[in-house]
Amino acid sequence: MTEDTKPTSKRSGVEGEGSYTAAREYDAQVEKTVKSGKVARKAKEAKRALEGREGPELERAEAEGKSRSHGEDPELHGKK
Repeated sequence: MTEDTKPTSKRSGVEGEGSYTAAREYDAQVEKTVKSGKVARKAKEAKRALEGREGPELERAEAEGKSRSHGEDPELHGKK
């Protein structure tokens, strides 16, 4: 094992499925989009995509993602 690949206790946090780095990056990009004032435009673009030629492909991708899901987070809609 090289120094770069040797596991150490000094490495920060969980990375992988629970990647803190990816979560922070996602949050930063969401905040950037919201602050840009382009949310309504992006929503219209998404609606056009769903209603357009790529709609069936997007729906298949959504169904595939949902097939691996453990369901909605109950707290998402204020349910417990």
